[in-house]
Amino acid sequence: MRTFLLASLAAVGLAGCASSPQNAADEADTAAPAATAAVGNAIANVAPASGTLVSGRLQLMAMGQGVHIAGELGGLAPNSTHGFHIHEKGDCGAADASSAGGHFNPAGAPHGNPGTPPHHAGDMDNITADANGVAHVNLHVPGVSLGGDPAHDILGRALVVHADPDDYASQPSGNSGARIACGVITAQQ
Repeated sequence: MRTFLLASLAAVGLAGCASSPQNAADEADTAAPAATAAVGNAIANVAPASGTLVSGRLQLMAMGQGVHIAGELGGLAPNSTHGFHIHEKGDCGAADASSAGGHFNPAGAPHGNPGTPPHHAGDMDNITADANGVAHVNLHVPGVSLGGDPAHDILGRALVVHADPDDYASQPSGNSGARIACGVITAQQ
């Protein structure tokens, strides 16, 4: 019985080796994630994390070799400044938003100031709340896209607001503290 089982397994293994080779196009399809169709607009409904009341809705628009982000985030401390980043995973399910993973960083660059290379693709300018605790977001993120090339695509990733300002120097994430709000970037229908 054991000999029969081993012979059967060997025959199955050899049959797998005898299959026809894949062509180069098939191999390319399995080597990298598939590109999603590029879209012009997306939204992120930002919800509280880590026991805060921070929330808002942000509009994302493909524009000039990057993505423009605009909208309002409320529930922040008056006149406070916060780190704001694109994170690698579109998962805000954990109470502290840790499920969003680290900063979006397809090039493996060190963290830094978004105005000066090198920096993560997901590094953005800090946001500042007004006297009413509302941050009026209006910023441009060059080098990313809404769909298209998977290496630059931010659709399905998360926007995260942090408790403290980003110092643009500390590794790996700018010493910006707890994640206080998170929203997944989704294509606008």
